[in-house]
Amino acid sequence: MYLLIVFGPLLGALIAGLFGRILGDKSAQLVTTGFLILSAVLSLFAFNQVAYNGHEQLIHVMNWFAVGDFQAAWALRVDTLTAVMLVVVTFVSSLVHVYSWGYMADDPHKARFFAYLSFFTFAMLMLVTANNFLQMFFGWEGVGLASYLLIGFWYKKPEANAAAIKAFVTNRVGDFGFALGILTIFAVFGALDFDTVFGAAHDNAALVIPFLWMQFNAIELIAFLLFIGAMGKSAQFFLHVWLPDAMEGPTPVSALIHAATMVTAGVFLVARCAPLFEMAPHASLFVTVIGAMTAFFAATVGLVQNDIKRVIAYSTCSQLGYMFMAGGLGMYDAAIFHLFTHAFFKALLFLGAGSVIIGLHHEQDMRKMGGIAKKMPLTWIFMIIGTIALTGVGIPGTSFGFAGFFSKDAIIEGAWEAGVAGTAFGYQAFWVGIVAALMTSFYSWRVIFMTFHGTYRGDQHTFDHAHESPRSMLVPLALLSAGAIFAGVLFAGDFIGDKQAGFWRGATVIEAVADTSHEAPDAHAVPEQHAAASAEDHGGGHHVPTWVAWSPFVVTLIGFAIAWFMYITREGLGARMAARSRYVHPFLYNKWYFDELYDIVLVRGARKLGDLFWKGGDQRIIDGFGPNGFAAATLAGAKRIAKLQTGFLYHYAFVMLIGLVGFITWILVSGVSGGH
Repeated sequence: MYLLIVFGPLLGALIAGLFGRILGDKSAQLVTTGFLILSAVLSLFAFNQVAYNGHEQLIHVMNWFAVGDFQAAWALRVDTLTAVMLVVVTFVSSLVHVYSWGYMADDPHKARFFAYLSFFTFAMLMLVTANNFLQMFFGWEGVGLASYLLIGFWYKKPEANAAAIKAFVTNRVGDFGFALGILTIFAVFGALDFDTVFGAAHDNAALVIPFLWMQFNAIELIAFLLFIGAMGKSAQFFLHVWLPDAMEGPTPVSALIHAATMVTAGVFLVARCAPLFEMAPHASLFVTVIGAMTAFFAATVGLVQNDIKRVIAYSTCSQLGYMFMAGGLGMYDAAIFHLFTHAFFKALLFLGAGSVIIGLHHEQDMRKMGGIAKKMPLTWIFMIIGTIALTGVGIPGTSFGFAGFFSKDAIIEGAWEAGVAGTAFGYQAFWVGIVAALMTSFYSWRVIFMTFHGTYRGDQHTFDHAHESPRSMLVPLALLSAGAIFAGVLFAGDFIGDKQAGFWRGATVIEAVADTSHEAPDAHAVPEQHAAASAEDHGGGHHVPTWVAWSPFVVTLIGFAIAWFMYITREGLGARMAARSRYVHPFLYNKWYFDELYDIVLVRGARKLGDLFWKGGDQRIIDGFGPNGFAAATLAGAKRIAKLQTGFLYHYAFVMLIGLVGFITWILVSGVSGGH
């Protein structure tokens, strides 16, 4: 069953990619979509077997390679964490495949597109089922390759090519850190499989190793390097710049890769390596700070963006920041729960945005939208459901709430409890979460109001021909809407409630902390605080002040009210404020000028360094002494000598006579000299 879940999408990708022209687009779509739906159905069955019946497995596929005493086996690790990711990846991917039947209906390269989608799904499944760091790195690089291919799918569009290259290069920076982390793991533990590394982590808690001419705690260094990889793949602060530009790819790509699956790989990595991060309080603090900074930064930028997909992209960045903030505070279960619920409502929002774009003939600028709710009523309803789930609407202390309410509030309340327990940056993370929730509510409802309400501001011909999306696009939206409504209330007890210990069974660090935290040396006392923050009721609001439990709901209402006032009551107020703003709006609209800063510091610097090696090294030195130096002199001499070849017989006879005279003269002179 698990082999079919993982390798079924690969088989579909190979069939569509290699034989798509022979089979035709329809057959390629049927094959790839069929394998994905089968994987999704089997993943649901596997989730039930593993999470609720305790059927964890380690499935040996083959021996990969052996070098000396080191052996790398290809195996599938199936525990609750894996089962959750299998459901997320295959469920969203199968719906994206179905959705793409309608969205890509007019594209002439559908077979190639579906092959890329299925290949991406296979790579992501390899990542989440890996049993060692080397196998995980294979999947890690595989999703990076698939992301590059899908972002640049419309390769005749210069913006798409530039975005694909930007994503690829930025991820290489993070992947370099990940690779260094894997090398350090092997240097410290002599192995790369998870059980060996995690089992020996506590014994190496005090080990110090040199790195960059300094001494570092080995576990701290490993955790830090692994998180650098997570920062790149999950678009965290400093390495976030590729994600908004990735919206140049087809909208189904945005929903699959940049909302629900690939960008969550970093969160999965932190959760999988929880035993290491529990022994690395400083690296965990770094994770918390970067997550909080990302949640705040991305929310501020999302306030003023006008491209509907870019707003949702920055929302993804912000929500990923919440997940890392939770992971850094030791709330790995809450981080994965938010990952789980986020997959439903963020994929719903991206696919809903795609429905709007198709209905308005590929218009993405919200300034050219408005008043289309009557034209696209179902899309409007689905987008509102996704918005309510994203903003986390729910009544604290009750079972009423959409998906985001249960998972996001669990992180915010857990951050407060972590602060109470003395965990560094706990209180600060709480307040960042509250402020980000306020901004999330504002920019989310801003999208709804600017797109579906008020006066239409675009081309009248486009409005007259606006239409609802086909059934192949609406059915996935309906299914994702069900997840956005019910995923939180149905699974909160398992992920973060009183059933979590039996649900996870040590797949996160819950059990590991209980077994080892009391033995940790004084330098690593923070993991005990992590254990306190990861208590079974940390997200339920049972042990937080009432005002803490109600704060997210209150700021959500405030954000909604501000958006209503600016875009419904005083329609056009937002545009007028933006036009009058000289500093704040340009600063946020230009994304804190990160692209410009990186262009000055990195791009131009790299170009100048390249010019130095090219013009100074290659042209002046290599070419100067080579093709333009000795070689040029030889060529010039040869050309002059060649002119002596006149073709006249008497010239050659004259030369021979001169040579003979010279030879006789040399003999005579030599003889005279020898006689003396």
